Amino acid sequence: MYFRGQKFFVAGMSVSGESSARFLLERGAEVYIYDDVINDKISEVMAELAGLGAHIVTQETCEAATMRCDILVLSPGIPIDNVLPVTFRKQGKAIIGEEELAANYLRATAIAVTGTNGKTTTVTMINEVLNAAGMHSAACGNNGNPLIREVENLTFNDYAVVEISSFQLETLTSLRPHIAVVTNITEDHLNRHYNMENYIYLKSKILRNLKESEFAVLNYDDPVVRNFAKSTKAKVVYFSMQSRVDGAYFENGGIYFNGEKYFDLTDMSIDGVHNVYNALACVAVAGILKLDKKRSGEAICAFKGVKHRIEKVREVGGVTYVDDSKGTNVDAALKAAQTMNCPTVILLGGKDKGEDYFPLFSGLSSTSVVHAVIYGENRFKMLNAAIKAGFVSFSLCSEFETAVKLAQFTAKPGQCVLLSPASSSFDSFLNYEERGDAFREIVEKIDENEVR
Repeated sequence: MYFRGQKFFVAGMSVSGESSARFLLERGAEVYIYDDVINDKISEVMAELAGLGAHIVTQETCEAATMRCDILVLSPGIPIDNVLPVTFRKQGKAIIGEEELAANYLRATAIAVTGTNGKTTTVTMINEVLNAAGMHSAACGNNGNPLIREVENLTFNDYAVVEISSFQLETLTSLRPHIAVVTNITEDHLNRHYNMENYIYLKSKILRNLKESEFAVLNYDDPVVRNFAKSTKAKVVYFSMQSRVDGAYFENGGIYFNGEKYFDLTDMSIDGVHNVYNALACVAVAGILKLDKKRSGEAICAFKGVKHRIEKVREVGGVTYVDDSKGTNVDAALKAAQTMNCPTVILLGGKDKGEDYFPLFSGLSSTSVVHAVIYGENRFKMLNAAIKAGFVSFSLCSEFETAVKLAQFTAKPGQCVLLSPASSSFDSFLNYEERGDAFREIVEKIDENEVR
C-alpha cells in the first residue's frame, strides 16, 4: 500500500482510529479524520492530529471528503452497513480497518484469537507463556492495544498475539496467522450482525487465509466451532474438557497436550470452567510451538486474570464487590455467576445487543444469585425476560450509580455484589472499561462506618 499521494479517510477517533491516523501521517499520507460523536477527549485527539497535519472533517464537509479520499479506514465501532462505508463502496473505493492496515506491515508471527468470550484472557495468557519462554511478543488487537501500534516494534523473530472481534473481522482480509484460535461461539452482537448465521460466518473468517502449514486451534466442545474444521486447510488442533482429543484436554484432574501432562487444575490461580477452557487453548498453542512444558504450565498457573473480568474490587461491611464489566453478553454473565461461591446480588443491564435474556434468568436459578438489580436502556426487556423465566427477586432502576447503591443496600454480610451486565456499556459509557472503573470508584467510596 502506497502512502504518499494517497488520501485516507479515518472514521472514528477511538484508540484504533487515532493509532491508524498517526501511523499514516508518519508515513506521509494525507489524512482526513472524522467522528460523529464529539466529546472533550475526542476533540483533544483530533486537535493533536490536526497539529500533525490531519484534516478535520465535520458533518457539513463529510460528503465532500468522501469524494476526495481514496481509502476509508473504518473504526470497528462503525457498522459496515453505515452510510459512510456504503458511500465509499458505491464509489468503488477501498474500505479497510486498523487491523487490516496493520496486517499489511506485520513481520512478526501472528497468533490470532477470536470467539464470543475468553478472547482477552486467552490472548494475555498466551503472551505470558511466550514471555516465560524468553520470546519477545505483544498482546494486541481488540484488547485496547491496537496492532498498528506494534507492527514497527516486532521483528520476524517475534510474536504478535492478536485479539480479533467480529467487528474487526468485517474489514479484515489480509491477516494470515500461523495459529488461529477460536474460543467459543454464543449469541452476541445480533443488533449489529442481524442473525447468528452472519455472526458465525464472520468468526470463521479468521481461518480463511490459513494454509496447510498453519494451525487452527478449535474448541471441540462447542459444536459450531468444531464444525469449522471441515472448512479449513490448516492442521486442526482441538481443546476439550469433555473428551481426550488430538490436542489439549482435561483428564483425571490434570491438563494434558497429546498425552503429556502440563499441570494439575488445582494449581491454577484463577477459578471457573471458562478459565479452564482458556488455559486449554493456551496449552494447545504452547504445544504447537513446542515451548518448554514446565515453564508454560507455571506461567498459566501463575496467571491472575485480566482487569474487569471477575476481578475482586473490595470487601466492605462483610460484602465482597466483584467487577465483571467485561461480561457483555448472556453467556459471559452466566459463567461469571457460576463462579460465585456465596449468595450474590448481580447487576444487569446496559445497551441491548439483540440477545434473548430468557436463558440468562433461567440459568441464574442454578447459580448463587439471590437477587438482580436491573438497570439501563434495556431494563424493561430484561424485566420481561425475568418474569417470563419465573425469576422474581429483582429491583429495577434506570441509572448505573443508583443500581450499584441498590445492590449495596440489598446485599447482606457474607454475600457478594457482582457487576456482570450481560449488555454493552454504550448507553452510558464509552466502553466496558469505563463502566468497570465507575463501579470501582463507587465501591471505593463506600464508608465502612456507614455500612450496616
